[in-house]
Amino acid sequence: EECWMRLPTFRSVGDALKDGFDGASRVMMPNTEVEAPAQRNDAAPHRVSRRDRYRFQLRPHNPDHKTPGVKDLVYLESSPGFCEKNPRLGIPGTHGRACNDTSIGVDGCDLMCCGRGYRTET
Repeated sequence: EECWMRLPTFRSVGDALKDGFDGASRVMMPNTEVEAPAQRNDAAPHRVSRRDRYRFQLRPHNPDHKTPGVKDLVYLESSPGFCEKNPRLGIPGTHGRACNDTSIGVDGCDLMCCGRGYRTET
């Protein structure tokens, strides 16, 4: 007999990523030399090892939250909302757009109108 490693199903990978996404923590990057790993300051070329490159400690954006673990998903900025118009980011918003009131997909009124309700016209 022969043994080999096997990949998990696509569904289980997706479920694990979604669980991580739902529990992701907003963090702040260290921004001072005291917080960041020390760099050598001599003329000799120096490569920072992969192990040391990310040795700094991410801090939660909300001090009441716990520090994320090494396997937790984190993010630095909140994603923009696509419901409200934001010309700076090129987001047209959803106000005034046509939607399909019988669809449960991305063109459906419930999803496209971001739960704000909608008006049907005939």
